[in-house]
Parts: sequence; structure tokens; C-alpha cells
Amino acid sequence: MSTRIMSRDAVSVAALAIFIVFGTNGFIFASWAARIPSVTETLGLSTGQMGAVLLVGAIGSLVSLPLTGAVVDRIGLKATVRFGGTMAVVAGAVIASGLLIQSVWVVTVGMVLFGSGVAFWDVAQNIGGADVEHRLGRTIMPKLHAAFSGGAVLGALVGAGLSAAGVALPLHLFGIMVVVVVIIAVVPRYFLPHDAGHAPEAGGSPDQLAGAAIPVPEASGPKPNMLDAWRHPRTVLIGVVVLGATLTEGAGNDWISKGAVDGLGSSESAGAGLFAVFVGAMTLARWFGGRVIDRIGRVAALRISMVSAAIGLTTYSLAGTYWLSAVGAVLWGLGAALAFPMGMSAAADDPRKAAARVAVVSTIGYIAFLAGPPFLGFLGDQLGLRHALLVILVPILVALALAGVTRKEGAPAEVRG
Repeated sequence: MSTRIMSRDAVSVAALAIFIVFGTNGFIFASWAARIPSVTETLGLSTGQMGAVLLVGAIGSLVSLPLTGAVVDRIGLKATVRFGGTMAVVAGAVIASGLLIQSVWVVTVGMVLFGSGVAFWDVAQNIGGADVEHRLGRTIMPKLHAAFSGGAVLGALVGAGLSAAGVALPLHLFGIMVVVVVIIAVVPRYFLPHDAGHAPEAGGSPDQLAGAAIPVPEASGPKPNMLDAWRHPRTVLIGVVVLGATLTEGAGNDWISKGAVDGLGSSESAGAGLFAVFVGAMTLARWFGGRVIDRIGRVAALRISMVSAAIGLTTYSLAGTYWLSAVGAVLWGLGAALAFPMGMSAAADDPRKAAARVAVVSTIGYIAFLAGPPFLGFLGDQLGLRHALLVILVPILVALALAGVTRKEGAPAEVRG
């Protein structure tokens, strides 16, 4: 095993590069999502028909996610992000063309490409974030996901602004494509080489790791294949935790606003305000959560998060007033914020196997995006939306019970959460 020397400055620059990539991913996703009503109107689709188009795009992601680990191991992080970004750019061109000719089929093909491209991009950026975490010796994954949330807020504002200004969606999409082309051409060159890293010794502190240079032992031995990761019990259980986290977060994103409107008789603007409170709480928790995780450990942080999410969700769903629901939304958002990034970090504890394992965990978690919204919508028709959301307590409690699987591999007992 040989050792290379990597400067602290190179690691810091790589962290900034990954941060920008996360933010860009959130920006293009939300910027597009904010214009979905325009797509529906342009193509003359009903809400259900548009939902079917979006579902096809989500299936494109689900098909691509399991392949991403193998792609990263074969061509590297930089190339994988660029590959995913290029697919997203091509998808934007296809969708824009479909809108210009008002073809549902062309737009649907574009959505499949977009879903696939974002899947490659998403898994690769999480692997890159884990690599930087290993080198820094401290938790930064939540802050990277805060960058995604911040990018999403900016993207939604840009999308809403362009819509209000009457800018045609095809022109909007071409503008996004230019942004993505620039980002993927420049930023990934500052990534760290994925196959070079190993996690620092358990118990090491940032102070112990500080200095002008960091020794980076190169990985040795055969790389695991994709099926090895699916057969690894800890990885699959982390995936179940992430599934619960994704359902918890996704339910808030999809339904917290409508639940306030339907269940409390709030105005649409008041419902949107609750959604903003929820997203704001998540972003705040992700920005500062790394310090909490480093202090108390992943397991304790995950347990506290799930308890907060359970209390917040219950309060929101059963509250009789808007302001009490707002308190529930805050606790729900704080609780939903950290589980997904902690799951990504846990899956990547062994850098040599990180690509395959992060792909597995992402694939399991993504099932929530496919199954969650229609299931909760159906249940909401039967029980009322706010009461239907209480079913999310089940995956929250499962994640709480399985919190121990996120404990860092090989960590001595005294540093475990």
C-alpha cells in the first residue's frame, strides 16, 4: 500500500466544489418543479396525466440509481457527475423541444433522461461528500444537503419569478442548461480522487488531523461488485432508515401546505407559510447539525431526530390551530433534516465500498419518492390528509429502532452514539 500526500487546502477546495454541486442540483430541480403548472397547461394535461409523466421520470431515476456505484468505480466521481449533468442538459433540450411542438411523448422521453441524469449526479455528489468527510475527520454531509435545500429555495424563486414575468418555459430550460454546462465543466476538476481515500482512524479529531498535508493511503484489494452491497445486511438496514427519512421529509414537502388548507381552513398563502417554516427548520438543522453529530454521535443524533419528527408530525396532524400546527412543522422539519445525510455518511464508512453501498441506500430510499405521494394522497381521501400523515409514524419508529446500524464501522465503544 502506497501513500500520497494531500494538502489541507486541496481538501477544503474539494469541499467547496462538492457544496456548489449540491446547490446546483437543488437549483435545477426546484427551478424545473416550480414550472410544472406551465408544462401541464402547455401540453393540455390533467393533473393525473401530468402525474403520470412525472412518475415515468421517477422510474428513470430508480432504474439508474443501482447502476451508479459501478459507474463511479469504473470512471470516477468527476466523470460521473459530468455524465449525469450532460444527461440532464440533453434532457432539458428534449423537454424544451417537446414543449415547443407540444408533444407529450417527447417531453416524457426528456423526463426519463432527466431522472436518470439526476440519479447519477445525486449518488456521485453524496460519495464525493463522504470522501471529503473522511479527509476532514468531521461531519459535513448535513451542510452539503443544506446547500441542496438552499439551491432549491433559490431555484423555486427563480422559477416563480420567470413564470410571473411571462418567460416561456423552453427559454427558461435553455438558460438552466447553460448554467449546468458551466458548472459541470469547471467544478468537478476540484474533486478528490474517490479511490484514494480511507476514513481517518476512529477517535481522531479535526485538531489531530489538521496540518499542512494529509497522508492518504491508497485503496488496495479487489473492488466489491454491486451485488456484494445488496447482500451486506448493514447497508440494507441503513437503506431502510433512509427510506423512513425520505418518507418523513417527502411527506412534509408534498402535503404540509395542503394539509393546513384542507384541515384547518387556512388560506393558500398561510399553507405556503407552513411549508416555508418546515423547509427553513430543515435547512437550519442541516447547516448546524454536523457539529451536533460530531459531539453526540450518529446514533444518538438519529434517535433525537426521529423523536423530534414523531412529536412534530403528531402535533401538526392533531393540532386544532394554525399556530400549534406551525410548532409541529418546526419540530417535524428539525427531525427530518439529518437522517438522510447521516444515512449517506454511514453507507460510505468504508471508502473502497462507498460507491456501491451509497447507490444501494439511495435506491431503497428513492422508493419513498415513488410510493409515498400517491399512497398518502389515496389515504388522505379516506381519512383526511392531516390524519393520513400519521401513518408516517410507522417508518419513523422503524428508523428509530434501527438507529444503531448507522454507528460508524469499527468505532470503539467510547465514541459510539
